[in-house]
Amino acid sequence: IQSASADARLEDLECLAKNIYFEGRNQPWVGQVAIAQVTLNRVKSLTFPNTICGVVQQKKRQICQFSWYCDGLPDTPLNEEMWIQSYQMAYESAEYFYQGIDLTNGSTHYHTTNVNPHWAPSLTKTMRVDDHIFYRWD
Repeated sequence: IQSASADARLEDLECLAKNIYFEGRNQPWVGQVAIAQVTLNRVKSLTFPNTICGVVQQKKRQICQFSWYCDGLPDTPLNEEMWIQSYQMAYESAEYFYQGIDLTNGSTHYHTTNVNPHWAPSLTKTMRVDDHIFYRWD
């Protein structure tokens, strides 16, 4: 985010805010921060796209990495209070991330407890927040 143009930074902040909103608006503060940090950890990784919007919009084998992005529903936040909170969290997460603070201990993946993805056993579990389990590569 820091080295991009002003327009690209704003676009990335909106992508991060939408990811926080749609993936975690029902989560506690720490869960929303963790979702933001997973997104940012992916940007930092050489395995994923190098922009926030690239990470959020990424598809592998026509499957979206974040389910809200291709669920066929409008991507317009309807809860104004949660949208403002998500946008603020996106900004703060990006700022603190670049100061080296990562609550997820390097996580690049997560899922809810109601699914059992094939990749989970191959990664290291780093934390759980409510119904989200977070993982990293070792």
